[in-house]
Amino acid sequence: MDSCNIPQRIVSLQPSVTVILRELGKLDSLAACTKYCAALCPEVKNLDMMIVADAWTAQAEQIRAVRPDFVMASVPYQEKSLIEVLKTGVPFLALAPKTLEDTYSDIAVISRVVAAEQRANEVIRCMKEQIEDIRRKAAILPKRRVFCEEWGKPLITSQPWVAELVEAAGGEFVGRPGLKIDAEEVKSVAPDVLVAAWCGAGDRVPLAKIVESRGWQDLSAVKDGRVYCICDEYLNTPAPTLIRGLHALAAAIHPEYFP
Repeated sequence: MDSCNIPQRIVSLQPSVTVILRELGKLDSLAACTKYCAALCPEVKNLDMMIVADAWTAQAEQIRAVRPDFVMASVPYQEKSLIEVLKTGVPFLALAPKTLEDTYSDIAVISRVVAAEQRANEVIRCMKEQIEDIRRKAAILPKRRVFCEEWGKPLITSQPWVAELVEAAGGEFVGRPGLKIDAEEVKSVAPDVLVAAWCGAGDRVPLAKIVESRGWQDLSAVKDGRVYCICDEYLNTPAPTLIRGLHALAAAIHPEYFP
């Protein structure tokens, strides 16, 4: 990209964008981000920037006040929020990843916008190598059925990229990724491991309460003490921080082999 066209005041409407900019060494181009970005990227607390609503609740006037030259966002969206961003007339990159490959592509796309292609190649290579390292180690271990949820009411399974991470960590993902599922259906497949990573909840999922309310007390996962909360930020953010989620999943699925 021509140096004259490289954005100098970017608004990030989702933590995944902020994390990717950090990994690309381009946080200095960030003019505003959301309050959720600091959970994954605490460096933003030390930068002089405005805090804006995220891609789910974006507000046109708030974005305009930042005087940005570029806006970046990723899933999840609401249609009305996208309309708010478009109202600003500022160049807008809207990402909608579903798989790990999509995440790699998003990193590459953002890198072209901020002229950091070489660094993006290194970030993507590092992610792939770490995933393959866990996959090799887990390949010789017994497969365990894993139910992973991103929301509790309604009950929604985690996204496709999480299903890929579960498989890499030596598990068999149960349920259809990213869709609603009934508690009784989960019970019928008798998962060996239960993982809750609720959007926006961090590590504050009430595990004992949801097990009781759903009648899951007799599941082998519960009896064997394999019910876990993994920080929302590590599984629901399609960015390099997914590697932290991968390590957490490996430890949940095969704690005897992974620290």
